[in-house]
Amino acid sequence: MLEVTTGKIKLRDERVARLLRWSPWLSFLIVTVPLPTLFVLLFLTSLTTDSAAVYLLLSFVSMGVGLVVGLSLLILLLLYRRRWHGTLRDKLAADGITADEVVWFTSELSSEERKTWRDLQNKNALLADAYCETLAARLTATRIVAKARAEILRVERQRNRTRNIQGVDTTALLNDLLADRQRFEGLRQEATVRVSQARARLQTIEAAANRSLSKTETDSMLRRLTASQEQFPLALEMARLEEEAVRDIEQVQAGKALQKSDRSSGTVQNSR
Repeated sequence: MLEVTTGKIKLRDERVARLLRWSPWLSFLIVTVPLPTLFVLLFLTSLTTDSAAVYLLLSFVSMGVGLVVGLSLLILLLLYRRRWHGTLRDKLAADGITADEVVWFTSELSSEERKTWRDLQNKNALLADAYCETLAARLTATRIVAKARAEILRVERQRNRTRNIQGVDTTALLNDLLADRQRFEGLRQEATVRVSQARARLQTIEAAANRSLSKTETDSMLRRLTASQEQFPLALEMARLEEEAVRDIEQVQAGKALQKSDRSSGTVQNSR
């Protein structure tokens, strides 16, 4: 089973997690593919029509049976993986979630939080670390809120059962249960405030990241614009020189053509 001590994950759990990541899909392929493939190969290499028909029938039957068994095994392994991860997260969160453990709680993050965290990891490592720390605080506070609500419901159910007891003085027990309810309600309210604070800090970090990235992109665009403006007169001068060179070449070619024409005319006159 899981080996988690004081919320720290061990190497065995990491190996099991990696195994459970691929084993459902790999088991589906192992159960579904080999037998139909074997019968298809036998069908292609069979020498008689009867044996070919038998192998073809067996390939279809094995494919159908393999799909049923493979899908059943796939669903069972996916359910087991989900339960295993849930148990692991509960044990990791028992003493509070740390930044190093947030990676195991990505299923409890919103799509926006996952996207922002991934973008920060690629662009700004320091802000990514701060964002991860805040995510850990938000996840811990959210779990405290959920647990406090569950305890409040449990205490309320126990109070209702206690009120139905007849013939016994249950005042002291009801007072104790009321005190428990108030304590859990205070814990829930405090954790709710912590969740709001963590979400506000997440927004602050995201805004700072966007501001920094926007400034960097703007500076880069301005540098490119300045460079292009500095190169623009040079490009015009090069174009002007190119046009002058083409004009000179055309004039030289026209002069040569005129001289050739004059020589041709002189030759004709001399021959006459």
